[in-house]
Amino acid sequence: MRTFKKAGKLLITSFFCSAILNAQNNGVFEAHSDVGAVQHPGSLTYNASTGEYKLAGSGENIWFSKDEFHFAWKRMKGDFILQARGKFLGAGHDPHRKFGWMIRTGMDSNSAMACLAVHGDGLTSLQYRRQSKTNIEEIRSSVQAPDIIQLERKGNQFIMSVAHDGQAFVREQVSNIELRDEVYAGLFVCAHNKNVIESASFDNVRFVVPAKENFVAYREYLGSSIETLDIATGVRHIIYTSPLSLQAPNWMHNGKSLIYNSGGLMYNLNFSSPLPQVINTGDVKNNNNDHVISFNGKMLGLSSSSPDRKYNSVVYTVDINGGIPKQVTPTGPSYLHGWSPDGKYVIYTGQRNNEFDIYKMPVNGGEEIRLTTAVGLDDGSEYDPSGKYIYFNSVRSGTMQLWRMNEDGREQVQLTDDEYNNWFPHISPDGKWIVFLSFMKDVKPDDHPFYKHVYLRLMPVSGGQPKIIAYLYGGQGTINTPSWSPDSRKIAFVSNSTVIN
Repeated sequence: MRTFKKAGKLLITSFFCSAILNAQNNGVFEAHSDVGAVQHPGSLTYNASTGEYKLAGSGENIWFSKDEFHFAWKRMKGDFILQARGKFLGAGHDPHRKFGWMIRTGMDSNSAMACLAVHGDGLTSLQYRRQSKTNIEEIRSSVQAPDIIQLERKGNQFIMSVAHDGQAFVREQVSNIELRDEVYAGLFVCAHNKNVIESASFDNVRFVVPAKENFVAYREYLGSSIETLDIATGVRHIIYTSPLSLQAPNWMHNGKSLIYNSGGLMYNLNFSSPLPQVINTGDVKNNNNDHVISFNGKMLGLSSSSPDRKYNSVVYTVDINGGIPKQVTPTGPSYLHGWSPDGKYVIYTGQRNNEFDIYKMPVNGGEEIRLTTAVGLDDGSEYDPSGKYIYFNSVRSGTMQLWRMNEDGREQVQLTDDEYNNWFPHISPDGKWIVFLSFMKDVKPDDHPFYKHVYLRLMPVSGGQPKIIAYLYGGQGTINTPSWSPDSRKIAFVSNSTVIN
């Protein structure tokens, strides 16, 4: 079988055409097809309600100068990131059966390609064929049998990131792999035995188009997906996608909708409605991603420019259904992050005398009370449901880490101390868990930029080793606000990508 171009598009001949014409619901994939002279046709099944893909395939191998496997694919251009959680189904016939992500120039069995391959015996490798009809080379990972698999194309560089669910990525990469701009990218299964069919299942499948190298922060934006994640299962669901910058989903207390900000306005996204609705905030129309719902669910706290534009952020409160906001903090910058359970106080990050500290103020106005005095940025403050403690993040130890203090600012205790820069601790409504955002070491400790590889992590409020619960492309706006569901079973967050048609 061969491929050729016409009018800038890849056209596919022979049996591959039938895969397109007969395609059913393939989820994020354009189609699926066997590659090479397989004896048993493969298949793809997609469950839209769960987001699960089941891929079955035969094929003798993916090695030397030819490949045989089943492929669920999408045509992609430029740089992109492929993400999924996967596992084999059944005991299997051959220890070298394999599944993973693949990027290839064509559907010939000997096309140039790069792939992330997880073998039945646990061997995991970054395999690549530099040119058509040449032998495959590989770089092996130290991780055995990972279920979190990510393959990134960055120019002529290919980066394999793998992990056991809950643990950090281990990366391997190869450079100078010259694949053409438009390629086929997708998931594959190979039986390593031409006489049998093997199967694997995948969820949390994402195609991500990242920011370009010359991206200008706060002037240019990528698209956004508001997602929910089930804490117990790790399954993610995309609730709403937009080419605009959506930020900081905040779960309503009725459990039926989310509040988020975009373009300076506040929106209510009801799970049963296809489109979000603007929340009336009067003349306060420069709202940022520091907004909080009161513990009783009746009020919404906002951070927006002061009327005279002297301060780029002061704190307001407004009825949860909208209305005319009331200004709380007379000075700024003031960035709201928390509301006391009794509804009497708001806590916020204030810049005063060139220092960023956490302050507390009566919600009906009054004198602001300074709670932190350490040199450097203190931010992301939030009450626990008992009102006894305030959790926050601070750079005072050299990197951004999570801290806890009494509600009056006394007894400030560091909770995390690791290689990441940890932001925005959010306490579950049942008071048992903290979810937070972790940036990698390449991000400055006092910065939380857009469009980075980040983790969402979970730890008990009593302390302990944090566990990664989501591997995503995001950052600023992903989880700035309290985003737990009322039953403490799910969180909401934003992931980012240029929207793919």
